[in-house]
Amino acid sequence: MTTGHRITVEESDRHVRAVHGGQVLAESDRALVLKETGCPDRYYIPPEDVRLDLLTPSGTHTHCPFKGTASYWSLPDAADLVWAYPEPKPDVAEIKDHLCFYEVEVR
Repeated sequence: MTTGHRITVEESDRHVRAVHGGQVLAESDRALVLKETGCPDRYYIPPEDVRLDLLTPSGTHTHCPFKGTASYWSLPDAADLVWAYPEPKPDVAEIKDHLCFYEVEVR
């Protein structure tokens, strides 16, 4: 990792919900929280706790030198709302196939 850049992944003890347009897209007590230098905390939710039936894979892919290549999913009215790392870098292997939303409610 680059000097001064740090990423940690740990089990969250918080309840996490992702809601869009009044529809619950995900709800979990098993999320992982990823903390990365210079970024907001991100909650990665296991796929079993996500309404995958509401999401459509998009063609978008982005690359992070610390996490790997992300794949994205969309809703009809929200492009690339959700992402995951199917093959994450070894330092963040725990987030494999967990889904992350730009905005979540954390309790």
